[in-house]
Amino acid sequence: MKKRGQVTIFIIIAILIVASVSGYFLFKNKIGKIDVPTNIQPIETAFLSCLEDDVLTGVDVLESQGGYIELPEFESGSDFMPFSSQLNFLGNPIPYWYYVSGNNIEREQVPSKEFMESELENFINGQIKNCNLEKYYQEGYKISSGVPEADVIIRDKDIKVELKMDLGINFGEESAIIKEHNKIVKSNLGNLYDSAKSVYEHEQKNLFLEKYAIDNLRLYAPVDGVEITCSPLYWNADEVFAELEENIETNTLALRNQGKENNYFVVDLPVSSDYEVRFINSREWARAFEVEPSEENLLLVNPVGNQPDLGILGFCYVPYHFVYSMKYPVLVQISKDQEIFQFPMAVIIQGNNPRKPLDVNVSQAESIELCKNKNTQIKINVFDVNSKSVDAEIFYECFGESCRIGETSSGSLESNFPQCVNGFVVAKAKGFKQAQETFSTIQEGSSLSIYLDRVYELPINLKLDGADYDGEAIINFISNDGSSRTIVYPEQKVIGLSEGFYDVKVQIYKDSSLEISKTTKEQCVDIPIGIFDLTKKKCFDIEFPSQFVSKALAGGGTQEYYLLESELNSANSIEINVESLPVPDTIEKIQDNYLLFEIKPVEIIFK
Repeated sequence: MKKRGQVTIFIIIAILIVASVSGYFLFKNKIGKIDVPTNIQPIETAFLSCLEDDVLTGVDVLESQGGYIELPEFESGSDFMPFSSQLNFLGNPIPYWYYVSGNNIEREQVPSKEFMESELENFINGQIKNCNLEKYYQEGYKISSGVPEADVIIRDKDIKVELKMDLGINFGEESAIIKEHNKIVKSNLGNLYDSAKSVYEHEQKNLFLEKYAIDNLRLYAPVDGVEITCSPLYWNADEVFAELEENIETNTLALRNQGKENNYFVVDLPVSSDYEVRFINSREWARAFEVEPSEENLLLVNPVGNQPDLGILGFCYVPYHFVYSMKYPVLVQISKDQEIFQFPMAVIIQGNNPRKPLDVNVSQAESIELCKNKNTQIKINVFDVNSKSVDAEIFYECFGESCRIGETSSGSLESNFPQCVNGFVVAKAKGFKQAQETFSTIQEGSSLSIYLDRVYELPINLKLDGADYDGEAIINFISNDGSSRTIVYPEQKVIGLSEGFYDVKVQIYKDSSLEISKTTKEQCVDIPIGIFDLTKKKCFDIEFPSQFVSKALAGGGTQEYYLLESELNSANSIEINVESLPVPDTIEKIQDNYLLFEIKPVEIIFK
């Protein structure tokens, strides 16, 4: 009997379960809902219209801000690395999906689809209360609302929204409380985001934007090569960068994912042809262009073959090799049916080469760990030579890496530094010569004082044989610390100098009609033979091409000089006097002029 009772209980429970499940499926569409009276239905319709508008507004913000509605915390850039954490596009801040911070740390800000759903939910919850139902209030309706709780699912071609919010409506003797408001809103956000992420991952893996950047660099800037000439080659860095920036802007805009022909500007991207991908760059955006070797804004290379000890060559040539660093943003736009999803990322070239592909599964490289681990507090004081405080930007260099620490206030900065033995503290301030001091950051609370030399910008007046000269010349002030100040006269007539010892060199070049004929010379070398260090002489005929020397050294000299700050501070200009050299008519006389140049004096007069 006891066993039969237990079985009966189990049967009853089973019947109840089956009945409950059946009842759920029969009445699920009525749970949480009531029949809405006809007079009240227009308000629900209007409310759903508000919900759709709020969804579309939120989608528009997500698409225009790279998947964000609430922007992440802003991080500023630096002179060393120009990118902040956001790109300002027509007044609209857009978080970078990839950039390098001001202290040289690689960062990603790629939102997930789940994150965007959460952003849109929060946006709807905040906006839906502002639904304008004033028309119905005027008609005599009484409307109350509860706390909204939105649930959003971003699908490929639409967005499913389920909003739980009590909406109480009274009109006369009729009333209703509507608890759930569901809406499916057409949008390509899901597909656009997926396409954007595919483009981003393709760039991180293949660095195709960096490859286009290198092509632009080699097309529009002097990188490496050889020119047959006896005159120095020089370029204005500002002009080189201006041309580079103009062509990078133009050629970036030409990139696309579609085209009838497989031409240079069509990029093979893992994106459906239904979607158009565009790339935008602007010269107005933050960027950094650097080149080495350079002196101020001058790229200067001297010829080989002018020197007397190289007379065997029988001709002159100028080999050059410049190393560039380029950092600039590119905004990616993916569009379909008037919807545009956009995000920016940084393009970085270091040492004429693209950066390394980003592996998000690997922690930051050792090279940037230095900047991440700032854990030792150090105090830096910056003064001029008169012990007056100077506000300067402070960097710390160790193992070839540079970290931006911050800026001094009233000449002082107390901040955390990465630990390093015999690193360098670098101070940069406008109007002063850069200075660096060897300093170990091992001891907490230690301090360092740095003194900066003021730079005085003074006009140059060049004289040749006592008369004003306005022809072509190169004026070089080489400091004893290895730095130099060079100007190409008369295009540049102002030079920035600070107190110190200088080797002053002035080279004046004039037009020449010298033609060096094609020559053949014998050159012999000793070739080892056998095993007893025996050699035999073997000679070769070397043919040298003919060349026309359009410019030749025709004046100048060298002079060692110590510039006092009192001289620089009190002067309005610097007058430089040099002497002429004989007009050369052979390559041997060109070489003789370089010998004379080394012993010719340079007279410097402060005016």
